Amino acid sequence: MQAVLEKLLILQDRDQKIRQIQLEVKTLPQQRKNLEAQLAANAATLESLKQRARQLEIERKKLELDVGTRQNSISRLKTQQYETRKNDEFQAMGHEIERYEKEIVQLEDQELELMEQADKLKSEISIQEKMAAAGRDSVNRQLVDLDQKAKTLEARLGDLAKEREQLATTIDEDVLYRYERLFSSKGDAAVVAVEHGVCTGCHMKVTTQTAVRAKSDSEIVSCEQCGRILYAPE
Repeated sequence: MQAVLEKLLILQDRDQKIRQIQLEVKTLPQQRKNLEAQLAANAATLESLKQRARQLEIERKKLELDVGTRQNSISRLKTQQYETRKNDEFQAMGHEIERYEKEIVQLEDQELELMEQADKLKSEISIQEKMAAAGRDSVNRQLVDLDQKAKTLEARLGDLAKEREQLATTIDEDVLYRYERLFSSKGDAAVVAVEHGVCTGCHMKVTTQTAVRAKSDSEIVSCEQCGRILYAPE
């Protein structure tokens, strides 16, 4: 019976490794998704800065056009001033010219402020471009590593599955069925040690008779509490 328990422990070791790798494989798509989301976020940040820069340029050109329109109006009014013979018309046009000149100063101040914002934004874009490029290189390397990891894990799974299959053929079918049912239901271990009269699977005390039977290695013994197969470590 000792030989059977040893085979079950080896089988359990393979099953635990298979389960661990399978869980790890399941996390790979989310890891890839997180990396791709990181790339997208960097690209979105950069595009947002560039869009703001384009908007500033549109606003600056509009101010430039508004300044040009008022300069043309001033030129037209000055020409009309030279042509008029009426003093009140001359003064009225003078007031209009003054108003346009004040508006031009305000518009040019706004244009200057936009240019300063654009210069600052240009610097931010340059920094973000470098960060995005570095981030892209880093993420691409991690994606390559992730692909390699997936291949390695799949290969390891294949090897373990073959080992398990070969080992399972050497175990009695009834014992194997019992073990597999327990391993599936318990989620951690089907075969556990009994130490100091305590099942290390459920951490409950077993009867003295059960502890003695487990130590005798003459039969497959189960914990009365959790049903796991017990063995007495040497």
